[in-house]
Amino acid sequence: MKFNFKIQQYQTDAVDAVINVFNGQGFHDKTNYIRDLGNKNQTDAQMTINTPDEEFDVINDIGYKNELVELSDEQLLQNIHTLQSQNNIKLSPSLVKDLGRCSLDIEMETGTGKTYVYIKTMFELNKKYGWSKFIVVVPSIAIREGVKKSFEVTTDHFMEYYGKKARFFIYNSSNLNQLDNFSSNSGINVMIINTQAFATSLKEGGRSKESRIIYSKRDEFASRRPIDVIKANRPILILDEPQKMGGDVTQKALKNFNPLFSLNYSATHAKHHNLVYVLDALDAFNKKLVKKIEVKGFEVKNLRGTDSYLYLEQIVLSPKKPPMAKIELEIGHNKSINRETRILGVDDNLYYKSEEMEQYKGYTISEINPLYGTVTFTNGKVIKTGDVVGDISENDMRRIQIRETILSHFEKEEKLFDKGIKCLSLFFIDEVAKYRQYDENGDEVLGEYGKIFEQEYISVLNDYVTLLDTPYQRYLKFICSDATKVHTGYFSIDKKGHAIDSKLKRGSEFSDDISAYDLILKNKERLLSFDEPTRFIFSHSALREGWDNPNVFQICTLKHSDSNTAKRQEVGRGLRLCVNQNGNRMDAESCGESVHDINTLTVIASESYKTFVTDLQSDIKSVLYDRPTVATSEYFKGKYVKVDDVPTLIDDKTANKIYKYLIKNDYIDDDDKVTDKYRQEIKSGTVAELPEELKPMADGIHTLIQSVYDDNILQDMFTDGHETKVKDNPLNDNFAKKEFQALWNEINHKYAYTVEFDSNELTQKAIAHIDDKLFVTELQYTTTVGHQKEEMNEYEVERGASFTSEKTRVQTLRHTETSQVKYDLIGKITEGTSLTRKTVSAILQGINIKKFYMFRNNPEEFITKVIRLINEQKATMIVDHISYDTIEGKYDSTIFTAEKNTQSFDKAFLAKKAIQDYVFTDGSAEKSIERKFAEDLDVAEEVCVYAKLPRTFQIPTPVGNYSPDWAIAFYEGTVKHIFFIAETKGTMETLNLRPIEQAKISCAKKLFNEMSTSNVVYHDVDSYQSLLDIMNSI
Repeated sequence: MKFNFKIQQYQTDAVDAVINVFNGQGFHDKTNYIRDLGNKNQTDAQMTINTPDEEFDVINDIGYKNELVELSDEQLLQNIHTLQSQNNIKLSPSLVKDLGRCSLDIEMETGTGKTYVYIKTMFELNKKYGWSKFIVVVPSIAIREGVKKSFEVTTDHFMEYYGKKARFFIYNSSNLNQLDNFSSNSGINVMIINTQAFATSLKEGGRSKESRIIYSKRDEFASRRPIDVIKANRPILILDEPQKMGGDVTQKALKNFNPLFSLNYSATHAKHHNLVYVLDALDAFNKKLVKKIEVKGFEVKNLRGTDSYLYLEQIVLSPKKPPMAKIELEIGHNKSINRETRILGVDDNLYYKSEEMEQYKGYTISEINPLYGTVTFTNGKVIKTGDVVGDISENDMRRIQIRETILSHFEKEEKLFDKGIKCLSLFFIDEVAKYRQYDENGDEVLGEYGKIFEQEYISVLNDYVTLLDTPYQRYLKFICSDATKVHTGYFSIDKKGHAIDSKLKRGSEFSDDISAYDLILKNKERLLSFDEPTRFIFSHSALREGWDNPNVFQICTLKHSDSNTAKRQEVGRGLRLCVNQNGNRMDAESCGESVHDINTLTVIASESYKTFVTDLQSDIKSVLYDRPTVATSEYFKGKYVKVDDVPTLIDDKTANKIYKYLIKNDYIDDDDKVTDKYRQEIKSGTVAELPEELKPMADGIHTLIQSVYDDNILQDMFTDGHETKVKDNPLNDNFAKKEFQALWNEINHKYAYTVEFDSNELTQKAIAHIDDKLFVTELQYTTTVGHQKEEMNEYEVERGASFTSEKTRVQTLRHTETSQVKYDLIGKITEGTSLTRKTVSAILQGINIKKFYMFRNNPEEFITKVIRLINEQKATMIVDHISYDTIEGKYDSTIFTAEKNTQSFDKAFLAKKAIQDYVFTDGSAEKSIERKFAEDLDVAEEVCVYAKLPRTFQIPTPVGNYSPDWAIAFYEGTVKHIFFIAETKGTMETLNLRPIEQAKISCAKKLFNEMSTSNVVYHDVDSYQSLLDIMNSI
């Protein structure tokens, strides 16, 4: 299996942020210097001269170094301020020059691909400015090996975009000749070095062996000091996780590399430099770039006066029966007392269920509440899901954690399996012996956790295996039935080949064992394949830095993680979005709204939910970048928003208008904090319209309002893994009603479309649209002369408005040597628009020459935007020229139940008229439009039966498949059209829908309302009332 990489906007923005700091720098390729070759011994030299083939060796003393930064400090700071205003970051008071000309911070949440970003940044710096020598400094061997792996797997991807490869190597003091290649090669060269290889060593005269090597003249290196050879290249330093790199010693040591400038990449910067890009934990979650986190915590309670053991595992829902509770309790058999699980209901008496164990006298269930997840007994005692009552040892606790991990795994696995995604679970332990031991012959035997795992696995597996012959059932029976094969351990190995505890490196909680990391990385792709039976992995907690497998869906720490940062580290190991069998990332682009339905990471904690989440939140909060907390007009002033892709400044007048809009709609309270009303309306798409003159800025303004911080936002990031879930939602009797069957027969067809339109018309429309809308960022720099104002307030200083600018001059960079890469421009656009090369070429020839020259400024951006603009035109034209035909094939009724979604009970609406007992609606807002619509349908007298259509019920359109939301059958005689297909949208204004979305809806209207001979009508609505109003007009 091979990972596939694609261009993602947020990553491109992070790369551009660094590139734009140097706007105004010229392009200098292959800046050379004479290398110090050292004292080669005489006989070598004679041989070289006498051998005709190697004559050029004598003069091969040319090295290539990075050209100096030509910009002044003022110009650099000016560029940084421009970026900070555009990215809503507080302005830096001054230029930070710790290492080289500037030190820039790029803050990216774990799991969002920062290694990919800095590798791409190297290619862009090389393409734009000609810089080619880079050193990546990492704090540990685990990260070093991970970085090397990233370089390996992205080689082909970058080759495709830049037409070249980066030469990368790990610095190794016993192979110094690589440094000569690093200096003499003119391409992109990257040296990866971990601080241990030089941290103590970088103190000149340090005592470690490595340091003596890097700082001393070596015979085997022609009497040169390695550090001098590195220095001569003036490398750009990239620090990965700088906060883990120790103190001043390392910083001082890094200066010895004589860096041109330095870039710091981390999710949690301890020391701050000039921040140019931020994607923190909140942004990453809101943009659905990482998994959603669900936490299963456990509270140990000792109810006074009893030593009765009870564990409430879950509340089981079924449509036909009242809720039941799955409880583990002690049962007295003749010869022993065993802990066993029973499913119990109201009025069940634990005293009898436990074969009359005295400790359960008075424990009769009086209430089971699925919404709060509680069970109440007649003696007044209440327990919540996840509560463990009575005397329990550490081992009991670990058994519960292991069982819960296996349960969570199986709960998600079938749905993931059907989508081609392998589900993995990861256990961190602190002692190898608890999982694996060796007998006197040196053979492996299971430790305690290993034994518990196999027992619990078999009992859960037996609950999930059925007689059905589905692909998933076959997978369980043939590949996953042997409990000894489904789990494996990744540990450090000693000389005898035995697994041992990983040694921690001094002053840290991580290990430096390269062999263990090697194995983890080597098997990364193999673990993602269904042919590999391993689905549960045990690893030593000291190795956790090496684990970054995107398909980890459960993380269980069978030890106490003491510090909050350790919690965040552990959770971070599973945050990446998962990939399917083809190596494609399951992100918003490939799975739309359902990103977080698929990508949920369950953390099985060893403490209560509340404690765990509170600690984790306080840690996340402490590292969120300095977010604004109030939405005042001062906050909006001086910020940039994009209007038609052109960054536009918000002046005083505009800022005041935004502030008035917020007050008028109750979107801020008396303290200027953003209200829940605003957040809910944004989620449900019902936010009030902005005044006319602000509409072009709408996207940018709402982004600014949403970035105002409020503690409640953190609550949304976590859900309680113990909340009651609906696991099964079969079709009920309503499905068989003749009215629904009649409706289903009308719409249960598969269609094919044909579009006949004149390519000249498309060409003309696309040209006009591109001429009107295309804007590609140009490189320019501004020289400003200014004086400080007489008086200033803190906001002005923050905004950087404490100087009055007297004169400014803007110059745009126009050098001809823009890019060394040959682009197949027509090919790329043809691919993105599915048009012929001929049509694309006609469009490009027709657009304004100035627009066409924008290609030179920024080829990637030009290509992406032109594809988008052509597709928008295509979408609007298609609707006028599309026709549908019914083809062979129908949907099976199982499509309603095929998506094995385990949804939380509080999102379920128990319906009377739907074809399934529970209706799940989109939108997490309390009363989302869909939820309200479903409730109204259920009580409306005219409605006979309705269905929430599954996403797999699709209508093909030229701009992608489209899935309508609802199918409704009314009682005959009550309304004009008895069969209705509805799409619920937050807004009825076509302006607010994206062109592609609009086109899909228009195609559906065309299919149902104009072409099909059936009695079905279709429309988009925003409430049940609007459906009734619209119905009469169709």
